[in-house]
Amino acid sequence: MPVEIDRPREGVVQLTLNRPDQLNALDADTVAKLTAALADIGADRTCRVVILTGAGRGFCAGLDLNHYDDEPHPPARQRHPIDGLTRQREIAHLAIALHQLPQPVIAAINGPAAGGGLALALAGDIRMASTSALFAVGFIRAGFSACDIGLSWLLPRIVGTGRAHELMLTGRRCSAEEAYRIGLVTQLVEPDELLEAAYAEAAEIMLNPPFSVEMTKQGMWASVENPTFVNAVEFENRQQILTALTDDRDEATRAFLEKRPPVYQRY
Repeated sequence: MPVEIDRPREGVVQLTLNRPDQLNALDADTVAKLTAALADIGADRTCRVVILTGAGRGFCAGLDLNHYDDEPHPPARQRHPIDGLTRQREIAHLAIALHQLPQPVIAAINGPAAGGGLALALAGDIRMASTSALFAVGFIRAGFSACDIGLSWLLPRIVGTGRAHELMLTGRRCSAEEAYRIGLVTQLVEPDELLEAAYAEAAEIMLNPPFSVEMTKQGMWASVENPTFVNAVEFENRQQILTALTDDRDEATRAFLEKRPPVYQRY
């Protein structure tokens, strides 16, 4: 299977891109399987956190330009533009699906993340990397625009426009150490510690009520996309009232005062 689905901890679903001989490059089957898995997870209320990682020594090397599907590959300029746009939308929808999941997504970046692989990592909510990770925009080195799969929107918001523009225009490699320094990833750990660190981060998230986590993910991205401060605050006001009305809010307060772990409802 090009995408493995595991439940390594209660409340955690782990998606592992599983084409290690191709550094988990995206082909048509992988895109279809990952799209279906994300749709199922979005409706799964037993899942509290999603971890996305890669098998073998790579996270995701981007689009498989040699073997995307079983069809022959004429040069892009010879393809029918509507067919090309349909395929492009299918691939790019992965970033939208990750972005719109109600559950937070932790990208556990175990190796090279280039092109579409970098875009998938950016579409998550938290990025953690092993010291063997590498990052590159990739598209521009293959002769395409560097603006692809949401990267031109996400990267400047994560590392700032100056750094994003330099990485996108050069397509150069960015080491794990540099990625940590510029805020592209929030944790840098040894390769054999990466998944345990991701599980620990998931456990920290799950100390909070499920609905509060969902509303926080939705709200923080809405604020990034919101054009005005006043609108963002008004959106937050509604979130506060919604979460205040849940039984889990009462349980969170009781558990805090009683100095015990909270027990939240599955909703």
